[in-house]
Amino acid sequence: MEKISALTGFVHSVKLGSFSAAAKHLGISQPAVSQQIRGLEDHLGTRLLNRTTRQLRLTEAGERYYAYARDILDRIAEADRSVQSEEAQMSGPLSIGLPLGFSESVLSDFLIRFKQNHPSILLDVSLSDIFVDVIQERLDLAIRMGEISDDRLIVRKLGTAQRCLVASPDYLDRHGRPQHPADLPEHDYLLYRNISTGDRVPFISTIGERLSVRIVPSMIVNNTGTLRQAALAGLGITLANRWLIDPLLRSGELELVLPDWQYPPHPIHAVYPSNRFIPLKVRRFVDSLQTFFDHHGAFSSGLPIAHG
Repeated sequence: MEKISALTGFVHSVKLGSFSAAAKHLGISQPAVSQQIRGLEDHLGTRLLNRTTRQLRLTEAGERYYAYARDILDRIAEADRSVQSEEAQMSGPLSIGLPLGFSESVLSDFLIRFKQNHPSILLDVSLSDIFVDVIQERLDLAIRMGEISDDRLIVRKLGTAQRCLVASPDYLDRHGRPQHPADLPEHDYLLYRNISTGDRVPFISTIGERLSVRIVPSMIVNNTGTLRQAALAGLGITLANRWLIDPLLRSGELELVLPDWQYPPHPIHAVYPSNRFIPLKVRRFVDSLQTFFDHHGAFSSGLPIAHG
């Protein structure tokens, strides 16, 4: 039990950023936490933390040890919950990384409903449109767009989102409607900064022809919501998730660009660290999210939209 107490002090010191915060959380003295961690370092023969007057920083060895220590404590907590009720298992913190643009428009209602259904879970949600390292950020899970090749992660595919190029009718009336992807470089293009294809736009024709066109962006933004607003304002052509954009296509506020050419679809995954036990609350969150997507038709290609 002494080793478990020392691991608990170490993990909470890292999570909370100081020995004093960990001590307050655990209900013990600050010197006791400091002594626990010194004992671990003496036992291991290596330094786990670099201490300064302002913060604690994990050493390289400390990073590795922290991942295992946190996993051990998670497994113990889950073992305790496994002999308790499901309600007890569905409690405690759940840290999640979600793409900002997608979450603002789509997942807010889901998160609220999930919290209402599981009030004992502390949802800790980080929204960002930049790449987030699940392990380094110590997340329980994250939702990722695109292909994933990372053997540190367990990957569960949730579906494939259809994407399309859109612009406002006003913009297209003023600048003309592209008839072929080769026309795209002559247009104002609103580029999402973090897209993997950079300044090239890939296409697949209805007969399977593939090509890639280099564009010169007139605006670069790292937020998909802002790009959508820019397109609505008539600033140019941009890429959009079909599920999110369909209402604007139906209302006529936006129009499909190059409807006979498909932008390659986008796989959506839930990912979690492979070196950690997967608690029931993580599995339940992903299952609920899958049900939510399926119910709302999130990954369908959308209804036919008139264009012209």
